[in-house]
Amino acid sequence: MIGQAGIRRLLPHRYPMLLVDRVRAAEPGARLVAEKAVTAAEPWFGDGYPRVLVAESWAQSAGVLAALSIEDSGFDVVLLGGMKGVEFLADPAPGDVVEHHVRLVRAAGESVLFEGHSEVRGKTLMKVASMTMALPRKAGG
Repeated sequence: MIGQAGIRRLLPHRYPMLLVDRVRAAEPGARLVAEKAVTAAEPWFGDGYPRVLVAESWAQSAGVLAALSIEDSGFDVVLLGGMKGVEFLADPAPGDVVEHHVRLVRAAGESVLFEGHSEVRGKTLMKVASMTMALPRKAGG
């Protein structure tokens, strides 16, 4: 398991936009299961939790998997190249723990391709057919 300190070492995101609470399981180069606890106290929670933040949290989970998978992965920024086949099926509610399932499909240089889904208690909230991410190396890295 990877907690907040470990996630902050792997991702450049910080509060309030760090949307991954912990990594429950990870197999570098293959897959990851991460969690995001939803609370009504979050600054953007109005009439419900914004779906775009479910997608952002899933993408950050993919960033953690990329950082664990790419040797010498030191990077300052995570660039989302695009997401395809994103389907929202339900919305999380306060008190839910969203479980992000991410699978690394292919890594080539600084580009990585992922697929997966998010769920709460076994009910699928979102499906992602593919997401491309670029991880430019730190200068001198």
